[in-house]
Amino acid sequence: MAGSHNNTDDKDNTMRHRSPRPAAPFPATRRTVVALLATLCAGVAAAQPAAKRDEFFWLSEINKATAVINAEQGLLDKATVPRVAAGIGKVIQDGNQPGGKRPSTVITYEPLLIQAAGVEVTMLHAGRSSQDMHATYRAAIMRDNLLALADQLNKTSRTLVALAGKHAATMVPNYTNGVAAQANSYGHYLLGHAAALERHAQRIRETYARVDRSPMGTTVLNGTSWPLDRQRMAAYLGFGALVDNAYDAAQISSAEYPVEVGAIVTSIALQAGNFVEDVMTQYAQPRPWILLAEGGGNTYVSSAMPQKRNPGLLNNARRNASTAITLAMGPVIQAHNIPPGMPDAKEVKPNSEMVASGVTVLKDWDRILAALVVSPERALEELNSDWTASQELADVLMRKYKVPFRVGHHFASEIVDYAKANNIRPSDFPYAEARRIYLEAGKEYNTGELPMSEAEFRATLNPLTIVKNRATVGGPQPAEMDRMLKAAQQRLAAQEQWAKTSRGNIDAALARLDADFARLSGGGR
Repeated sequence: MAGSHNNTDDKDNTMRHRSPRPAAPFPATRRTVVALLATLCAGVAAAQPAAKRDEFFWLSEINKATAVINAEQGLLDKATVPRVAAGIGKVIQDGNQPGGKRPSTVITYEPLLIQAAGVEVTMLHAGRSSQDMHATYRAAIMRDNLLALADQLNKTSRTLVALAGKHAATMVPNYTNGVAAQANSYGHYLLGHAAALERHAQRIRETYARVDRSPMGTTVLNGTSWPLDRQRMAAYLGFGALVDNAYDAAQISSAEYPVEVGAIVTSIALQAGNFVEDVMTQYAQPRPWILLAEGGGNTYVSSAMPQKRNPGLLNNARRNASTAITLAMGPVIQAHNIPPGMPDAKEVKPNSEMVASGVTVLKDWDRILAALVVSPERALEELNSDWTASQELADVLMRKYKVPFRVGHHFASEIVDYAKANNIRPSDFPYAEARRIYLEAGKEYNTGELPMSEAEFRATLNPLTIVKNRATVGGPQPAEMDRMLKAAQQRLAAQEQWAKTSRGNIDAALARLDADFARLSGGGR
């Protein structure tokens, strides 16, 4: 029943959770007609919040909001209002029963309305289309999905930040190109991952703002000749704004945001996979410094080799991360090379499964973090058995003694070559040999004797000293670790408040709709 565009209300796309206008008093004749529905509609209002927020739920909310708004504006004939409200109420109540019909499309929902209230109930469809109605419930469901993803992201982030605080002073090797590179605080490493999770949280909030826009009232392509109140409809459904352009509403944006959400799921899964692989490499070592606690579904014994403890939790998490990435590619492929308006990338079920897979990845990661067993002693032993502190020799020589970095780097490299050739650990390297190598390395540049004392030489190779003396903002030194931990906790509190507020806005809007729908029938007062 869509007509030509004549909607003068579609001007304010900045409306944020505006409360609907107070209900206008009904004329006496209308009050008489609608009073018959008081008990039924009040019952619906009480039953609806407990229902699952699926397509049926949102089609019902759209119908309720349409009935309230159009009745008050005179777009719904006063003689039709009681039958419309009764039909909506019966379909909702029947659908909320165990095994009740909960159709997911307009064309399968409408026959239930007709059966409940007669064909006159289709007057409710004035100025509407399945296009804008389906676009609306898809946005509403994706909105809920994003909040579920945000909740789990916050939980996993909290576990990560707490573990970072616990291991702020735990020294471990960090790796680049798969090779032990430098000593670092394990807490600092974990805060690096927390920073990435914060960016995922930012992406969720930014995407949520684009999803949280109501397409309702745009019909199919260019609006309708019915003067629908789009802003009030958006407010009743808990949307923060309108999709401004009627063509964009159902034809373009509703196929665009699943791709954007898929990118968020992909980035989360990729990072989780990186973390999993970092832990997994330890299982190839005869004496790892980090493992999963055995049992509880974390590990399992090999069926043939009794010495093996296979990291089942890591394997499952990696598989689930790969599954999430696979599902996240779906909207991209489905939206590729099709004309605007096609439903391929819009469907609720696959898009909800995609977001759910991201939630699963984060739950797996949370389990891994809770199961990690770190051995600071073994990690320090590994640091002291390798030459991850060798760069510090070049840094100290340049910073303190103005030795060109490349000279110091050459000196440190020659020390490492000599040590590995002769199986010498950093703590055991002969100071006299270091002096000889420095003279040889610096001949070309005439740098003379090694300016470091033996005590300074050995302190420079101590991984604990290296981390403690870091001066970089964002480094692993105690003062910066304290600052970053506090900042991470503050960001998490803000993220949790955002999710709580966003969910509260939706719930409050639906509660207002329930109250006004009950008042429509005279049952709200």
